[in-house]
Amino acid sequence: MPKPGVGAGTDPAAEVVALASELIAIDTTNLGDPDLPGTEQPAAEYVAAKLAEVGYEPTYVESGARGRGNVVVRLPGADPSRGALLVHGHLDVVPADASDWTVHPFSGEVSGGHVWGRGAVDMKGMVAMTLAVARRLRRDGVVPPRDLVFAFLADEEAGGLLGARWLVEHRPELFEGVTEAIGEVGGFSVTLPGRRADPSTPADPVRAYLVEIAEKGSMLLRLTARGTAGHGAMLHEDNPIVTLAAAVTRLAAHRFPLVLTDPVRALLAGVAELTGVPFDERDPQAAVDRLGTLARLVGASLRDTANVTRFDAGYRANVVPSVATATVDCRPLPGREQAFARELAEVIGPGVDAVWRALPPVHTSFDGALVTAMARAIDGEDPGARLLPYLLPASTDAKSFARLGIRHFGFAPLRLPPDLDFTTLFHGVDERVPVDALTFGARVLDRLLRGC
Repeated sequence: MPKPGVGAGTDPAAEVVALASELIAIDTTNLGDPDLPGTEQPAAEYVAAKLAEVGYEPTYVESGARGRGNVVVRLPGADPSRGALLVHGHLDVVPADASDWTVHPFSGEVSGGHVWGRGAVDMKGMVAMTLAVARRLRRDGVVPPRDLVFAFLADEEAGGLLGARWLVEHRPELFEGVTEAIGEVGGFSVTLPGRRADPSTPADPVRAYLVEIAEKGSMLLRLTARGTAGHGAMLHEDNPIVTLAAAVTRLAAHRFPLVLTDPVRALLAGVAELTGVPFDERDPQAAVDRLGTLARLVGASLRDTANVTRFDAGYRANVVPSVATATVDCRPLPGREQAFARELAEVIGPGVDAVWRALPPVHTSFDGALVTAMARAIDGEDPGARLLPYLLPASTDAKSFARLGIRHFGFAPLRLPPDLDFTTLFHGVDERVPVDALTFGARVLDRLLRGC
């Protein structure tokens, strides 16, 4: 199906679908190899052109490597003494195998009420909403209450080291005066069964919108076992493959302790209040299990995790190698970093060397004028809906911006169908976002940025 073009209309909801479709069609796959040229430049140039078209003067920056394109613009506000608000999104996406998909992952196809393709939810949909609203504000001559900084970034899918982190370290003046930020992952709706006034009648559903206020840490762990290389027909007492396989098997079987953090406690208490089903802090897993498709996301927020994602060893079928390596994706909860590292070392055991590359957890409180403004913007489009905080078990560019003292909220507003298993679409096959959710999000974001 042909992709719609972006017209000259002033309503951000009218052009957000076309912007999302066209952005998805630009392949910005990030393979995670810092030695390869970046793929973000064409998307960054597209964004810069759309911003320049309405009168912005975009700053284009390549962050530490050729092709790692970033675009930043600032819309001055009425009160420069107030802290500026950063609205950020990343342009890169994870790889996608077209043979697994119903539609081509870089088609940007609009069909069946959805925009399809890699990045539809992570996160070119939010990039399109941000771009559409930024264009609307400029065209309408809006002077927002505070400075707004819009940033479209590279390399988030590889930790942002050649994106947001590089900009924070080398171009901090782009974010001068910024005190708060919104970006991924949050603002999406979940539908819950409401309280029953009469036990004999079904409860009316209620909608809540989850706002991310905390993230787990991200630790990339490289394990190495060494032994003596030799012929595969001989006896071997120090086969590094065996040593490492035993270590990662112990790690896979290990369960880190359950920890009820403040954001998860607030989320589960809020769900209990909306549904009328009590939340027992002594058994948070039971409350999580009642969350349906959301249980997978919140369940990963109850404990540290360490998942083996790569295992490499050997070069011939008849040779025992001298080295075996494995990569482990580790996600400790806020406040658990040191305890997690000690526990991990005990599980791995002797004979295996460990090298870390770590990004710390981040956390803020669920309060302040910005939270009030988010609630007001949601209520303007979905009256009676409730905001609830939560802890993201993954990572975003918030970790980089926290180095500048910026509070981050995951708020990319989407009103989703109750039966959509949204969390499985992140990095998943047939990634897609409902058209109605995108247009809703553009309207909410427009309301927020005019009154924050």
